[in-house]
Amino acid sequence: MTDQPADRPRPRLLVVEDEPSICALLESTLRLTGYEVSSAETGQAALLEIERTAPHLVLLDVMLPDLDGFEVTRQLRAAGNDVPVLFLTARTGLDDRLRGLGAGGDDYVSKPFSLEEVLLRIEAILRRTGARTPESRPEKTVLRYADLELDEDAHEVHRAGRYVPLSPTEFKLLAYLLTNAGRVLSKAQILDHVWSYDFSGDGRIIETYVRYLRKKIDCFDPPLIQTVRGVGYCLRLPRQAGADQ
Repeated sequence: MTDQPADRPRPRLLVVEDEPSICALLESTLRLTGYEVSSAETGQAALLEIERTAPHLVLLDVMLPDLDGFEVTRQLRAAGNDVPVLFLTARTGLDDRLRGLGAGGDDYVSKPFSLEEVLLRIEAILRRTGARTPESRPEKTVLRYADLELDEDAHEVHRAGRYVPLSPTEFKLLAYLLTNAGRVLSKAQILDHVWSYDFSGDGRIIETYVRYLRKKIDCFDPPLIQTVRGVGYCLRLPRQAGADQ
């Protein structure tokens, strides 16, 4: 993800979820990914928070203790508020999906959900509605993902605000992973881009340099450089047990 200019505020998201563990997981993940986040546990509290903070997007659970998510959305639309709504719910039937979209929702993610899918859908909605996402400045030479930052011009890397010295090859490998954050890269792709080898290149060199990077980058939590067995490597937040199935 690329840097945002200092004078542009981060997109504001509201998480409406009455399950504390799910709410905390979403809040921490979204903040780590670069969003400004607030939360509410009921439909009425959500309506008040939307009026107070004017979020760019609402992640809205359907099963709430007072108003359900569909009714919250209907009230928003009736009041002329067109804030995008992404439903998060265990109600996965076609009728429920149609009710949600008919009430004015923009998208629908079923529980248990993948954090990566939620992030991608948030970014897609914000692009469609014109809000800037944390990776919306491709012309900048600062790449960011979570609390990892790579400045191509200064040739510097920081993780959790701390400077991380890298060799030129380590730097090039990390830049390639950051540029493709969330995407699984094969060893052949990495060899071709970082070492300019063809498919006959020795993949063990990648394993060696990934190990070097992990010692320097993933000594902080959460670990970001993930191995996808039989495929390659990916820079992304770790999958959460019980929420990524």
